[in-house]
Amino acid sequence: MFGFLIKKTFFDMYDNLIAIALLNAGFILVLAFCFYLPWVLRAVPVVPFVALGFGFLLLFAYLGGVSGITREISDFQRPDMRTFASYLRSSLPSSLILALLNLVLLFLFRTAFPFYGHMDMLIGQIASSLLVWFLIIWILAFQYAFPLQSRLDRNIRKILKKMFLLLLDNPLFTLGLMLTSVFIFLLSALTALLLPGIATVLLLTNVGLRLRLYKYDYLEQHPDSRKQIPWDMLLSEDRERVGKRTLKGMIFPWKE
Repeated sequence: MFGFLIKKTFFDMYDNLIAIALLNAGFILVLAFCFYLPWVLRAVPVVPFVALGFGFLLLFAYLGGVSGITREISDFQRPDMRTFASYLRSSLPSSLILALLNLVLLFLFRTAFPFYGHMDMLIGQIASSLLVWFLIIWILAFQYAFPLQSRLDRNIRKILKKMFLLLLDNPLFTLGLMLTSVFIFLLSALTALLLPGIATVLLLTNVGLRLRLYKYDYLEQHPDSRKQIPWDMLLSEDRERVGKRTLKGMIFPWKE
Protein backbone atom coordinates (compact mmCIF):
# COMPACT_ATOMS: atom_id res chain seq x y z
CA MET A 1 0.00 0.00 0.00
CA PHE A 2 2.76 2.45 0.92
CA GLY A 3 4.55 1.83 -2.37
CA PHE A 4 1.41 2.85 -4.26
CA LEU A 5 1.14 5.98 -2.08
CA ILE A 6 4.63 7.05 -3.21
CA LYS A 7 3.84 6.25 -6.84
CA LYS A 8 0.54 8.11 -6.88
CA THR A 9 2.03 11.15 -5.13
CA PHE A 10 4.90 11.29 -7.62
CA PHE A 11 2.72 11.05 -10.71
CA ASP A 12 0.15 13.46 -9.27
CA MET A 13 2.98 15.95 -8.78
CA TYR A 14 4.40 15.27 -12.24
CA ASP A 15 1.01 15.72 -13.93
CA ASN A 16 0.49 19.05 -12.15
CA LEU A 17 4.07 20.30 -12.13
CA ILE A 18 3.28 23.94 -12.95
CA ALA A 19 0.61 24.19 -10.24
CA ILE A 20 2.95 22.59 -7.67
CA ALA A 21 5.78 24.97 -8.63
CA LEU A 22 3.48 28.00 -8.31
CA LEU A 23 2.28 26.87 -4.88
CA ASN A 24 5.88 26.32 -3.79
CA ALA A 25 6.84 29.78 -5.05
CA GLY A 26 4.19 31.13 -2.69
CA PHE A 27 5.72 29.14 0.16
CA ILE A 28 9.14 30.62 -0.63
CA LEU A 29 7.72 34.15 -0.42
CA VAL A 30 5.91 33.43 2.85
CA LEU A 31 8.98 31.82 4.43
CA ALA A 32 11.15 34.71 3.27
CA PHE A 33 8.75 37.08 5.01
CA CYS A 34 8.77 34.95 8.18
CA PHE A 35 12.57 35.04 8.46
CA TYR A 36 13.53 38.32 6.81
CA LEU A 37 11.15 40.76 8.49
CA PRO A 38 12.08 39.85 12.11
CA TRP A 39 15.75 40.16 11.12
CA VAL A 40 15.16 43.65 9.69
CA LEU A 41 13.33 44.73 12.85
CA ARG A 42 15.77 43.07 15.24
CA ALA A 43 16.88 46.38 16.75
CA VAL A 44 13.38 47.16 18.00
CA PRO A 45 12.47 45.33 21.25
CA VAL A 46 9.48 42.94 21.04
CA VAL A 47 8.70 43.85 17.40
CA PRO A 48 10.69 40.94 15.88
CA PHE A 49 8.63 38.49 17.94
CA VAL A 50 5.39 40.13 16.81
CA ALA A 51 6.59 39.97 13.19
CA LEU A 52 7.53 36.31 13.61
CA GLY A 53 4.11 35.54 15.09
CA PHE A 54 2.37 37.31 12.22
CA GLY A 55 4.52 35.39 9.74
CA PHE A 56 3.54 32.15 11.47
CA LEU A 57 -0.15 33.00 11.10
CA LEU A 58 0.41 33.87 7.44
CA LEU A 59 2.21 30.55 6.83
CA PHE A 60 -0.58 28.48 8.37
CA ALA A 61 -3.25 30.39 6.48
CA TYR A 62 -1.38 29.66 3.26
CA LEU A 63 -1.01 25.99 4.23
CA GLY A 64 -4.79 25.75 4.53
CA GLY A 65 -5.30 27.12 1.03
CA VAL A 66 -2.61 24.91 -0.53
CA SER A 67 -4.01 21.82 1.19
CA GLY A 68 -7.33 22.46 -0.54
CA ILE A 69 -5.61 22.54 -3.95
CA THR A 70 -3.53 19.42 -3.25
CA ARG A 71 -6.67 17.63 -2.07
CA GLU A 72 -8.14 18.29 -5.52
CA ILE A 73 -5.00 16.86 -7.13
CA SER A 74 -5.10 13.77 -4.90
CA ASP A 75 -8.70 13.19 -6.07
CA PHE A 76 -7.60 13.08 -9.73
CA GLN A 77 -8.94 16.57 -10.43
CA ARG A 78 -7.23 19.25 -12.46
CA PRO A 79 -6.53 22.03 -9.95
CA ASP A 80 -8.07 25.41 -10.67
CA MET A 81 -5.84 28.04 -9.07
CA ARG A 82 -8.81 30.42 -9.01
CA THR A 83 -10.32 28.29 -6.24
CA PHE A 84 -7.31 28.95 -3.99
CA ALA A 85 -8.93 32.08 -2.52
CA SER A 86 -12.10 30.18 -1.59
CA TYR A 87 -10.06 27.44 0.10
CA LEU A 88 -8.07 30.10 1.93
CA ARG A 89 -11.22 31.80 3.23
CA SER A 90 -13.02 28.62 4.26
CA SER A 91 -10.01 27.16 6.07
CA LEU A 92 -8.81 30.43 7.62
CA PRO A 93 -10.45 30.15 11.09
CA SER A 94 -9.14 26.64 11.81
CA SER A 95 -5.76 27.42 10.20
CA LEU A 96 -5.25 30.42 12.48
CA ILE A 97 -6.23 28.38 15.55
CA LEU A 98 -3.71 25.70 14.53
CA ALA A 99 -1.08 28.44 14.12
CA LEU A 100 -1.80 29.91 17.56
CA LEU A 101 -1.76 26.46 19.12
CA ASN A 102 1.66 25.74 17.61
CA LEU A 103 2.97 29.15 18.69
CA VAL A 104 1.88 28.44 22.27
CA LEU A 105 3.52 25.00 22.18
CA LEU A 106 6.69 26.51 20.70
CA PHE A 107 6.83 29.07 23.50
CA LEU A 108 6.17 26.45 26.19
CA PHE A 109 8.81 24.07 24.85
CA ARG A 110 11.33 26.87 24.47
CA THR A 111 10.74 27.77 28.11
CA ALA A 112 10.39 24.28 29.56
CA PHE A 113 13.39 22.58 27.93
CA PRO A 114 16.03 24.95 29.40
CA PHE A 115 14.24 24.92 32.77
CA TYR A 116 14.18 21.13 33.14
CA GLY A 117 17.51 20.71 31.35
CA HIS A 118 19.32 22.71 34.07
CA MET A 119 17.85 20.62 36.86
CA ASP A 120 20.28 18.06 38.29
CA MET A 121 17.49 16.04 39.85
CA LEU A 122 16.04 12.90 38.28
CA ILE A 123 12.68 14.62 37.86
CA GLY A 124 14.29 17.09 35.47
CA GLN A 125 15.57 14.28 33.23
CA ILE A 126 12.18 12.53 33.31
CA ALA A 127 10.34 15.76 32.48
CA SER A 128 12.71 16.51 29.59
CA SER A 129 12.22 13.00 28.19
CA LEU A 130 8.44 13.33 28.43
CA LEU A 131 8.58 16.66 26.62
CA VAL A 132 10.64 15.13 23.82
CA TRP A 133 8.18 12.27 23.41
CA PHE A 134 5.21 14.62 23.46
CA LEU A 135 6.88 16.73 20.76
CA ILE A 136 7.49 13.65 18.60
CA ILE A 137 3.88 12.48 19.02
CA TRP A 138 2.58 15.96 18.21
CA ILE A 139 4.66 16.26 15.05
CA LEU A 140 3.59 12.79 13.85
CA ALA A 141 -0.11 13.47 14.50
CA PHE A 142 0.00 16.99 13.07
CA GLN A 143 0.74 15.60 9.62
CA TYR A 144 -2.96 14.83 9.35
CA ALA A 145 -4.20 18.28 10.45
CA PHE A 146 -4.41 20.02 7.07
CA PRO A 147 -5.53 16.95 5.07
CA LEU A 148 -8.34 16.45 7.62
CA GLN A 149 -9.22 20.12 7.35
CA SER A 150 -9.43 20.07 3.55
CA ARG A 151 -11.14 16.67 3.22
CA LEU A 152 -13.33 15.96 6.25
CA ASP A 153 -13.92 18.72 8.76
CA ARG A 154 -12.89 22.29 9.61
CA ASN A 155 -13.96 22.04 13.24
CA ILE A 156 -10.74 22.40 15.23
CA ARG A 157 -11.81 19.97 17.98
CA LYS A 158 -12.64 17.27 15.47
CA ILE A 159 -9.38 17.88 13.60
CA LEU A 160 -7.32 17.46 16.78
CA LYS A 161 -9.27 14.38 17.86
CA LYS A 162 -9.07 12.65 14.47
CA MET A 163 -5.38 13.34 13.89
CA PHE A 164 -4.46 11.60 17.16
CA LEU A 165 -6.85 8.73 16.44
CA LEU A 166 -5.23 8.26 13.02
CA LEU A 167 -1.79 8.21 14.64
CA LEU A 168 -2.81 5.65 17.28
CA ASP A 169 -4.48 3.40 14.71
CA ASN A 170 -1.77 3.72 12.04
CA PRO A 171 1.59 4.26 13.81
CA LEU A 172 3.86 2.65 11.19
CA PHE A 173 2.02 4.30 8.30
CA THR A 174 2.29 7.68 10.06
CA LEU A 175 6.01 7.17 10.68
CA GLY A 176 6.45 6.28 7.01
CA LEU A 177 4.66 9.51 6.04
CA MET A 178 7.02 11.51 8.24
CA LEU A 179 10.18 9.89 6.89
CA THR A 180 8.98 10.40 3.31
CA SER A 181 8.12 14.03 4.05
CA VAL A 182 11.60 14.61 5.48
CA PHE A 183 13.14 13.04 2.35
CA ILE A 184 11.02 15.28 0.09
CA PHE A 185 12.03 18.35 2.08
CA LEU A 186 15.73 17.46 1.92
CA LEU A 187 15.44 16.78 -1.82
CA SER A 188 13.75 20.16 -2.24
CA ALA A 189 16.83 21.91 -0.86
CA LEU A 190 18.50 21.23 -4.21
CA THR A 191 15.95 23.51 -5.92
CA ALA A 192 15.57 26.04 -3.08
CA LEU A 193 12.18 24.48 -2.18
CA LEU A 194 10.70 25.03 -5.66
CA LEU A 195 10.37 21.29 -6.48
CA PRO A 196 9.17 18.97 -5.14
CA GLY A 197 8.72 21.40 -2.26
CA ILE A 198 6.32 21.81 0.62
CA ALA A 199 3.29 21.56 -1.68
CA THR A 200 4.34 17.99 -2.52
CA VAL A 201 4.56 17.19 1.19
CA LEU A 202 0.96 18.35 1.53
CA LEU A 203 0.07 16.35 -1.56
CA LEU A 204 1.66 13.25 0.02
CA THR A 205 -0.34 13.61 3.23
CA ASN A 206 -3.56 14.29 1.31
CA VAL A 207 -3.03 11.19 -0.84
CA GLY A 208 -2.14 9.24 2.31
CA LEU A 209 -5.36 10.27 4.05
CA ARG A 210 -7.43 9.54 0.93
CA LEU A 211 -6.07 6.01 0.69
CA ARG A 212 -6.23 5.37 4.42
CA LEU A 213 -9.91 6.32 4.58
CA TYR A 214 -10.69 3.34 2.34
CA LYS A 215 -9.79 1.20 5.34
CA TYR A 216 -12.42 2.86 7.53
CA ASP A 217 -15.09 2.73 4.83
CA TYR A 218 -14.41 -1.01 4.57
CA LEU A 219 -14.48 -1.52 8.36
CA GLU A 220 -17.89 0.14 8.60
CA GLN A 221 -19.26 -2.70 6.50
CA HIS A 222 -16.92 -5.41 7.86
CA PRO A 223 -16.20 -4.53 11.51
CA ASP A 224 -14.68 -7.96 12.25
CA SER A 225 -12.02 -7.73 9.52
CA ARG A 226 -9.67 -5.19 11.12
CA LYS A 227 -6.64 -7.51 10.83
CA GLN A 228 -7.33 -8.47 7.22
CA ILE A 229 -7.75 -5.30 5.18
CA PRO A 230 -7.96 -6.22 1.45
CA TRP A 231 -5.81 -3.38 0.17
CA ASP A 232 -5.52 -4.83 -3.33
CA MET A 233 -9.29 -4.64 -3.71
CA LEU A 234 -9.64 -1.24 -2.03
CA LEU A 235 -6.93 0.37 -4.16
CA SER A 236 -7.88 -1.27 -7.44
CA GLU A 237 -9.76 1.73 -8.84
CA ASP A 238 -7.02 4.20 -7.91
CA ARG A 239 -4.37 1.90 -9.38
CA GLU A 240 -6.34 1.66 -12.60
CA ARG A 241 -6.62 5.44 -12.83
CA VAL A 242 -2.90 5.96 -12.17
CA GLY A 243 -2.12 3.28 -14.76
CA LYS A 244 1.01 1.23 -15.33
CA ARG A 245 3.31 4.21 -15.50
CA THR A 246 7.03 4.01 -14.76
CA LEU A 247 9.86 6.49 -14.35
CA LYS A 248 11.61 4.91 -17.33
CA GLY A 249 8.51 5.40 -19.46
CA MET A 250 8.43 9.10 -18.55
CA ILE A 251 12.04 9.68 -19.56
CA PHE A 252 12.17 7.27 -22.52
CA PRO A 253 8.54 6.87 -23.70
CA TRP A 254 9.63 5.24 -26.95
CA LYS A 255 11.08 2.32 -24.98
CA GLU A 256 7.77 1.42 -23.37
